[in-house]
Amino acid sequence: MNLTAWITLAVLGVYLWTGINAGAARVKYNVKAPSMDGPVAFQSAQRVQMNTLEQLPLLLAPLWLCALFLGDAWAAAGGALWCIGRIMYALGYYKDPAKREAGFVIGMAACGLLIAGTCVGLILR
Repeated sequence: MNLTAWITLAVLGVYLWTGINAGAARVKYNVKAPSMDGPVAFQSAQRVQMNTLEQLPLLLAPLWLCALFLGDAWAAAGGALWCIGRIMYALGYYKDPAKREAGFVIGMAACGLLIAGTCVGLILR
């Protein structure tokens, strides 16, 4: 489960990165907390961070269940794919919210694969 542990840290790093970007946007655009009104670039940074937070339960539970029931390498691969998708999502969203789709699809596919991998592991047991 070492690979899954490292990937879990990478997932948390992606979340931390989006949080730092959200905070930096708050400072850059001088939007005082708790206000969420501001320029589109500010709102995009906030939404990326919130959307990433919303996906963590959908990722972390199947990540660890897949590691437990199917194997460490399979779970780590799914978690790495999610990280790639989330980074693509964020970078696309920061440029133009319409360019976030590919990253979203990759991230959701990774979650689906981890859930399917958990099911396969449970069936094989």
